[in-house]
Amino acid sequence: SLTSIVRFYNIMMLQIAKLLVMLGIFLILLGGIIFLFNRLPYFGKLPGDIYIKRDNFVFYFPLATCIILSILFSLVLTFVFRRWR
Repeated sequence: SLTSIVRFYNIMMLQIAKLLVMLGIFLILLGGIIFLFNRLPYFGKLPGDIYIKRDNFVFYFPLATCIILSILFSLVLTFVFRRWR
């Protein structure tokens, strides 16, 4: 019936609104983290980051930094999704 379709539509719009708000909060937090990490003295220069410099060639891969960020983001997202349910 028409009322059930309208009710379903309203529920879906509410879920999409919640998702967009969470995405906005996540992007704001990510921007703040990136802003703060630029000011940290050791970020990107940790032991385990690969840095090779030759005559006209430079290769840099922040392996240790990527692992630490992955662990931090996993913990944060786990906490957020457990609280969101």
